[in-house]
Amino acid sequence: MPLRTLIVDDEALARDRLRSLLEKDERIELVGEAGDGATALRLCRELQPELLFLDIQMPEKTGIEAATELQSSLPKLPLIIFVTAYDTFALKAFDLHATDYLLKPFDRARFEAALDKAIAAHARQSPSDIDQKLASLLREFAPAAGAKRYLDRLSIKTEGRVILARVEDIDWIGSANNYVEIHIGKAQHLMRETLSQLETQLDPERFLRISRSTIVCIDRIREIQPLFHGEHAVILRDGAKLTASRSYKDALKPLLGK
Repeated sequence: MPLRTLIVDDEALARDRLRSLLEKDERIELVGEAGDGATALRLCRELQPELLFLDIQMPEKTGIEAATELQSSLPKLPLIIFVTAYDTFALKAFDLHATDYLLKPFDRARFEAALDKAIAAHARQSPSDIDQKLASLLREFAPAAGAKRYLDRLSIKTEGRVILARVEDIDWIGSANNYVEIHIGKAQHLMRETLSQLETQLDPERFLRISRSTIVCIDRIREIQPLFHGEHAVILRDGAKLTASRSYKDALKPLLGK
């Protein structure tokens, strides 16, 4: 019997690619797709898939959070192939505990290897074996209770397309009325968001607001120079020169050794 399979990924292009690969395989019956964790939970309860391709990094509800809820709400958990851009440390844990994972971008050979592994696992393992492996993985990656989660990616809509920008690539962010300017290397993107709203979603350990109109990535700062009236010049590694206003000077104190 074909394995009933559900695709979960917030990126339409990623879903398209997985669908095109799965539709060519007679061992698979594609029963649905979801673009977010909440929809994935609903479809899993309704459709009872046996195999899930589950993206880790989704807004609102991550793949780990969705899998955790499935574990507690479904009588029989599907096999899960995580689709991820996690670092090598995380992948070692996936090697130990998960059915398999696909690291974006993946090629056809890697996809087929993961699918073969899942189908073999479905054929030979008891449900309890699969549940135990997934439970170990979820315990390792579950966020600490009460821990705040910060953005790791921005979806920037522009000129009929959506640019996915990794937060770790951002140099600095400036305000422009109801928009923000996202500066990444030589590129500059406009995003409809206020600076204050975006600030609350960024990790304060990595990003620092230095004026009413500017947030800077701390790792990009090369030097800080005092100016007049309590202001400071903040110079980035690429030579960009920003101004830290007097009203935000306290934010600079940890960087100034005070």
